[in-house]
Amino acid sequence: MFVIAGLGNPGSGYERNRHNIGFMAADAIGCRHGFSTWRKKFKAEIAEGELGGIKTLLIKPQTYMNLSGEAVSEALRFYKLGLDDLLVIHDELDLSAAKARIKKGGGAGGHNGIRSIDAHCGKEYRRLRLGIGHPGDKSRVHGHVLGDFAKADNEWLEPFIDAIADNAPLLAKGEDSSFMNRVSLAMGGNAPDAKGGKREAAGKPASKAQSHVRQARARPAAKVPETGPMAAMLKKLFSNEKD
Repeated sequence: MFVIAGLGNPGSGYERNRHNIGFMAADAIGCRHGFSTWRKKFKAEIAEGELGGIKTLLIKPQTYMNLSGEAVSEALRFYKLGLDDLLVIHDELDLSAAKARIKKGGGAGGHNGIRSIDAHCGKEYRRLRLGIGHPGDKSRVHGHVLGDFAKADNEWLEPFIDAIADNAPLLAKGEDSSFMNRVSLAMGGNAPDAKGGKREAAGKPASKAQSHVRQARARPAAKVPETGPMAAMLKKLFSNEKD
């Protein structure tokens, strides 16, 4: 069995946080490859399925980020699995947005979820690091990580998560270089540039029926009315919202 642990914080208040990109990836993989519905076990939400013919368990720890290792270690012990059977997906400040890198072992790099897994399980497991970019100043890191992705980020975030889900069978097979190459190719002009803007694509990729990120949502957002009392109320509400 292969285990993929996507890291994040539970609860709707954290759903769009940059720190929760691991949860987003796990949701998209489960949706794309027809995994079972999520259920609670091991202090986590889990879903079961197959990737490339390999039986796979998706885990989203519900312990909050700093205690992620409790859920992951419990699952590994239950199934009598080793660190070679584990891949952890997490956000990475030191990678530009829409970049994906895989490494095995190493330090936690200030990531509390990784630090917890290291403490409970050991360090010699694969990590899929998903770039969220750095705010540029150390004092802004906390707010950046626990802040929501902006609406404009959807231009690169949705195709990025889709590419990860589409190519997840390569992760189960251990074909890490092929996975990273395919994600990079899939992004093409969707990757943001160094200033956060969207690069111009040479050609427009074929559209999909619906992104896996959107499929995983409960329902599409209702159209916001432009006139009347509801419009006034929503305008007031959104004017106080932070992206």
